[in-house]
Amino acid sequence: MFPHSDDLPALLVLADGSSFRGWSFGAAGTTMGEVVFNTGMTGYQEVLTDPSYCGQILTFTYPELGNTGVNPQDEESSRPQVLGAIARNICPQPSNWRTTQTLPEYLKQHHIPGIYGIDTRALTRKLRSSGAMNGAISTEVLDPEELLRQLQDAPTMEGLNLVDAVTTESAYEWEEPTETAWEFFPDSEDNGERLTVVAMDFGIKRNILRRLTRYGCRVIVVPATTEPEAILAYQPDGLFLSNGPGDPAAVATARRTVQALLEQQLPTFGICMGHQILGLSLGAKTFKLKFGHRGLNQPCGLRGSGTGPKGPSQVEITSQNHGFAIAADSIPETLVEVTHLNLNDLTIAGLRHRTLPLFSVQYHPEASPGPHDADYLFRQFVDLMRRQKKVLSPPSPQG
Repeated sequence: MFPHSDDLPALLVLADGSSFRGWSFGAAGTTMGEVVFNTGMTGYQEVLTDPSYCGQILTFTYPELGNTGVNPQDEESSRPQVLGAIARNICPQPSNWRTTQTLPEYLKQHHIPGIYGIDTRALTRKLRSSGAMNGAISTEVLDPEELLRQLQDAPTMEGLNLVDAVTTESAYEWEEPTETAWEFFPDSEDNGERLTVVAMDFGIKRNILRRLTRYGCRVIVVPATTEPEAILAYQPDGLFLSNGPGDPAAVATARRTVQALLEQQLPTFGICMGHQILGLSLGAKTFKLKFGHRGLNQPCGLRGSGTGPKGPSQVEITSQNHGFAIAADSIPETLVEVTHLNLNDLTIAGLRHRTLPLFSVQYHPEASPGPHDADYLFRQFVDLMRRQKKVLSPPSPQG
């Protein structure tokens, strides 16, 4: 493989001393973070702009990036959220009618370094065997030993609160729904009344907001540090807990807020980080996975759907992006039941409270990118809010 014209030499060094030489795409400079890999074959722009990747350097296992360029419609946030990107090959001339920029131009604009021309299969095998670890990409320091010395000062992901770096600074209302080209049109128990959902932003993806809006919700997004009283002031019909980066156990303020809201019997739906924070607020514990789940084809089985010698009869293929999970032996089983399992490693992928209107999943039903197997969960949330509203609303007097 030969570099494209004017691409600078670049070096990738891992915390275990491994090094890979390649060429730069994106911004020149040095970046450090946790090196992880994503197995998806499509959707690189949605992945790069997912706030759950804040603090990480992302390896793409698909061998070529950039074929379809970049466009504003496929952003899941306002900018790339990764600290760096790693690829086998980069396409410098995209072919797509929606393209407004090339991928290297886009990363340069946002000051994100990248390296290509390395053996991403060998790198992925190392991360699978040794686990996700810190790494550094540099066009400035091309001596592996020197870059490794600098890398030793980088913080590890465990204990790191990255939610504060990606949450919104102030509350706002989201109004844009998803396009209807692909979707199963919502068929919830719709009586024409709009439901108000307060979404706690731990690093929320735009397609989550689009799906909630498409299902007829008025969506108000609030900072992760919002107090319970401020959330209740919106008179919400439901609470949504979003995805986000870092160690969920380090997001103590949000956990206390969710704990305080439990007694309100407010219908609550959590995704990814939101799933973990809901679990923590109910007394469970989280742990760091060896190399995490990041890709578009993670199978999850619905517990109680005919589980037997051959496994569950109902399986969802899901989009996932997380490095932490809820510990199975920490679940308070008198309060919470496990609804889904990741079928690759049997880690917990879904929870539901036995008496309160609360549920969560570890994966991304909004996709973008990914399959739509689990989109029904948004309808389930809307129906839960409507049922709870009927329970809490007194009957109107009869004339």
